[in-house]
Amino acid sequence: MLVKKRSGSANGPHILSTLSAAVGGAIDRRTFLRRSGIAAGGAALAAALPVGAVRQAQAAGPAAPAGKIEMRKTVCTHCSVGCTVEAEVVNGVWVGQEPGYDSPFNLGAHCAKGASVREHAHGERRLKHPMKLEGGKWKKISWDEAVNEVGDRLLKIREANGPDSVFWLGSAKHNNEQAYLIRKFAALWGTNNIDHQARICHSTTVAGVANTWGYGAMTNSYNDIHNSKLIFLIGGNPAEAHPVAMQHMLHAKEKTKAKFIVADPRFTRTAARADEYMRFRPGTDVALIWGILWHVLDNGWEDKEYIRRRVYGFEDIRAEVAKWTPEEVERVTGVPGAQVKRVAQLMASNKPGTLIWCMGGTQHSNGNNNTRAYCILQLALGNMGVSGGGTNIFRGHDNVQGATDFGVVADSLPGYYGLAEGSWKHWARVWGLDYDYLLSRFHSKEMMEATGIPVSRWIDGVLEPAENLEQPESLKGMVFWGHAPNSQTRLPEMKQAMEKLDTLVIIDPYPTVASVLSDRTDGVYLLPAATQFETYGSATASNRSLQWREKVIEPLFESLPDHVIMYKFAKKFGFADELVKNIQVNGEEPVIEDITREFNKGMWTIGYTGQSPERLKEHMKYQHTFDKTTLRAVGGPLDGEYYGLPWPCWGTPEMRHTGSANLYDTSIPVAQGGMGFRARFGVERNGTNLLAEDSWPVGSEIEDGYPEFTMAMLKKLGWDKDLTDDERKAIEAVGGDSANWKTDLSGGIQRVAIAHGCAPYGNAKARTVVWTFPDPVPLHREPLYTPRRDLVADYPTYEDKTFWRVPTMYASIQKNDFSKDFPLILTSGRLVEYEGGGDETRSNPWLAELQQDMFAEVNPYDANNAGIRNGADLWLHGPNGGKVLVKALVTERVGRGVVFMPFHFGGVFQGKSLRDKYPQGADPIVLGESSNTAQTYGYDSVTQMQETKATLCRIEAA
Repeated sequence: MLVKKRSGSANGPHILSTLSAAVGGAIDRRTFLRRSGIAAGGAALAAALPVGAVRQAQAAGPAAPAGKIEMRKTVCTHCSVGCTVEAEVVNGVWVGQEPGYDSPFNLGAHCAKGASVREHAHGERRLKHPMKLEGGKWKKISWDEAVNEVGDRLLKIREANGPDSVFWLGSAKHNNEQAYLIRKFAALWGTNNIDHQARICHSTTVAGVANTWGYGAMTNSYNDIHNSKLIFLIGGNPAEAHPVAMQHMLHAKEKTKAKFIVADPRFTRTAARADEYMRFRPGTDVALIWGILWHVLDNGWEDKEYIRRRVYGFEDIRAEVAKWTPEEVERVTGVPGAQVKRVAQLMASNKPGTLIWCMGGTQHSNGNNNTRAYCILQLALGNMGVSGGGTNIFRGHDNVQGATDFGVVADSLPGYYGLAEGSWKHWARVWGLDYDYLLSRFHSKEMMEATGIPVSRWIDGVLEPAENLEQPESLKGMVFWGHAPNSQTRLPEMKQAMEKLDTLVIIDPYPTVASVLSDRTDGVYLLPAATQFETYGSATASNRSLQWREKVIEPLFESLPDHVIMYKFAKKFGFADELVKNIQVNGEEPVIEDITREFNKGMWTIGYTGQSPERLKEHMKYQHTFDKTTLRAVGGPLDGEYYGLPWPCWGTPEMRHTGSANLYDTSIPVAQGGMGFRARFGVERNGTNLLAEDSWPVGSEIEDGYPEFTMAMLKKLGWDKDLTDDERKAIEAVGGDSANWKTDLSGGIQRVAIAHGCAPYGNAKARTVVWTFPDPVPLHREPLYTPRRDLVADYPTYEDKTFWRVPTMYASIQKNDFSKDFPLILTSGRLVEYEGGGDETRSNPWLAELQQDMFAEVNPYDANNAGIRNGADLWLHGPNGGKVLVKALVTERVGRGVVFMPFHFGGVFQGKSLRDKYPQGADPIVLGESSNTAQTYGYDSVTQMQETKATLCRIEAA
């Protein structure tokens, strides 16, 4: 907690505690300084020394390494910026680290977490051996015992209840190859009940953005922000969550004198650097954006020609925005009308401008509406597809973008192919497997093509009666593979769900809260995964660039790389040969490069086909040749390529496509990374053209809009003659004329389209109306737990419904007035010191020293009304019955009526420490209450994203 230093010991073991024995009791920093004499000053210290003991100090030189120093390049395992770490290794021991000065991303910078990642690998509090809970005690077992016992238990569940009764929870911490392999693993097990952290951080981004212009990812890059003349940030705090990305934003302020606008319910460290700070009520993003757009349209500041050529459905947006007068916007959001107009004028007069958001915008029951509204504002201003513009979506885990791209989700196969029969047949061809064999692994064809249960709702997959679920049986087995459960809401119910499971498996370098939350005495297994520093492979940064990690050290203790563990279990389950049919295995380790080459053969949709291992290794080797703003190599062996070959990197590796730095940029040829918007939604709707008009990428031989490429289209254009014989044969094998750019395994259709200056996916308009969503035009809807009962009738939530296999409540919750007993809005967010659920970072002594207490930020007005003093303990109660005991940080960072908590803590549950439940020596240094113990029910209407940014609470002095 950011308070004055004070006497007293930390909640957990302090790094100075080793000194306590020498001085007879606990010792803090101040005591240490006082007792060592340092605090007394140099003169006093000298007076206390014997005569002749004072002499000139000589700085000690560095200790000579006992061997040759080898440098290994890897990538930080925390947020998605993708900072290079240069590890110094001597005799297999990681002895030091430096930030990558040649990296275009971090330019020699690190945040606190990045600067201490060596400790993540060498940490003494890691899980060292496979263990199982037996009679309430942790027992060390061998890997063979673990695989056999866990395997037998899961196979028994599969036999009795079907494959959908086991949930395989993957990870944004896996590298791309491991993420791809675990999705394939789940398919061979026979279920779509697989998901990962993106569900609860940016699934509403992916849904909203992909359904606006085709791809669900960051459109530009951190570096391209250097070219922005205005930065609009909403619902994010990169000064703490993405500190190196913040450096790029500050660079824009210096280089282009960019205006910086921050819209956030909290006055954060990021907001402190803003030219304009807008404090708005949590959960009113759409109202605020429509309020800004109201002024843009009222004054004719929109880019009319851009809208005509490249945007569909904008008249429907005009009709909705017209309702959001300055008076109504202020009534709903709390932002004064004059400020909204001032911001609108700044955005209209400082272009190109970029719009950035984080989880503050996504974690809402109408989060998909928020993300689409952000996109529409940028389209109205003509800020899409231009350098310095775009939607720069900052993501929170090192490979959350890659894990999403590789289908570690409940609704798609790798590459966003979906779950339809054609999608399964495509991947069956890539895997060299028979489609009927894959079908036989599932309960039925219906379940094979049915969206699975998302991780946000696995609790209900256990607790709901089977007859309420859209699958044969409830969940009986849960595998947490690199996931922190305390990052999810409704922890009291999660505890119940964990206790009801037959089998609970946690695979992680550090024991997570999943290992201690429940009161189980058996049926829990802890398996030690290696860190990403003990393996190698690619990871995708938020800007879509792939980077290749070298292995820094061999796996420590008895830990194993995740792909080795997958192979072990695949052997146990009887599908190892199918899992690695095209992949060489060394001992029990599938070769990472072979996995990369396999996904290169199948990921045509989003252009993960051109980034071979060899090309990615070259990019890491020649980092210094890339321009630090454009990301394009200037001279050298990679001249003209974009750093990390950001997808789409079209065609085969042999084509040597440059990658695509800025999506939807028509000012450069497709062969150099240009493209229009994706033709993903058809060619017309209700007689209205959905394709671009009078707009095309430079060099295109089709000077207008066009649909996605098929073999039939190549023939119609007469371009099929450019195909090679081998390409023709491959195209015939997948349907001939009906084959398209996504299913042609030769890449011939893509190659020929690009040779004629065209994007394989077509050239269409972005759509502002998504007719397949609950709200085709984004609407403001009040949060389920709203304090503004006066607004519920005007802006109600949705009706209850069942989707993603589980019943989901909306109106049945919102009809209740919880604000009488829970009058304060509760929101949550990140700290610079910790990441995710915090198990790794709170086990790191360098980081634990910086942030020792879980806390809640409370406005002085609310604190005084509750009789709570700064630094005192308080109880925070949520409407669903959860409560947490935390420190009070009384501050005006939060407005009246709003309370903020970080979500990185765990190991304390409703006032009770769980430290004694961890395996000995594997408890994090710092424990604390999880904010999600008090967080409530609430899920996005499209993606089942949890609502953590706008619920209610009550506080009282402890």
